[in-house]
Amino acid sequence: MNSKPPIIVIKKKGGHGGHHGGAWKVAYADFVTALMALFIVLWLMNTSKAIQTAVAGYFRDPRGFEGKSGSSIVANGGNSILPRDDMNSLKKQLQKAIKQIPNFNKLKNHILMTVTPEGLRIDLTEGPNGTFFESGSPQLNRDGQDLLSTLAQDLGKLPNNISVEGHTDATPYAKGSNYGNWELSADRANSARRLLQRNGVGENQITEVRGFADERPLDAKNPFDPSNRRISLVVHYLSKGDNKENQSAISDIASRVNSQLTPNAAPATDAAGSSGGNTR
Repeated sequence: MNSKPPIIVIKKKGGHGGHHGGAWKVAYADFVTALMALFIVLWLMNTSKAIQTAVAGYFRDPRGFEGKSGSSIVANGGNSILPRDDMNSLKKQLQKAIKQIPNFNKLKNHILMTVTPEGLRIDLTEGPNGTFFESGSPQLNRDGQDLLSTLAQDLGKLPNNISVEGHTDATPYAKGSNYGNWELSADRANSARRLLQRNGVGENQITEVRGFADERPLDAKNPFDPSNRRISLVVHYLSKGDNKENQSAISDIASRVNSQLTPNAAPATDAAGSSGGNTR
């Protein structure tokens, strides 16, 4: 019996390793996103203060920025704040005004005015035995009251918002005390706020009261230096739309001050006591 052997066909599959999935796409997308975030951060670090403020404001309150274009938020190439000349003019007028306070010659080296990216910063620094505050206390002495009252009369005529800061040096309070540099810096800032508002600054004009303890020293190389104990007033820039109003207010201040500075005007010579005691 003749029979043919069966024919066996063997099929081999190709050498492909199977389906890899899309995990690599997810990893690549994460890498690109992180790289983009890095570029955005580097860009923001080199932009103007106005752009940084606008971006931060958007993330704090996105609804507040609805309907606003990029050009309206950072107009004029990111310069939506007042020109620096306006703050320089305000600085000069305030310097003229405070020359009329009692004991100005004794206090003048403790009054610093600087135009910064935030606005006009007015630092009232303490001496070894206290200059504007009773030593170790949030209570303003006579010199502090006279100076802040004079500043309040002029600052209250401006539309600018104001921040009040309190700072201390690095000298710690005794261990176990429930009162320290944080409390002192905040209490002194609040004392200054109350006096400013009693003498002309509007209720809604002060938008921040901040106590920093010894975290932001004026003299970083000497954290125990008395000048680090200070009150700071920051007169913030306005938006461009308020420029005319600000110029008018500064002109009013200038007219009033210039009318007082006559050649025959004699400076006040009333003595104001300064506190002694400890070194706060």
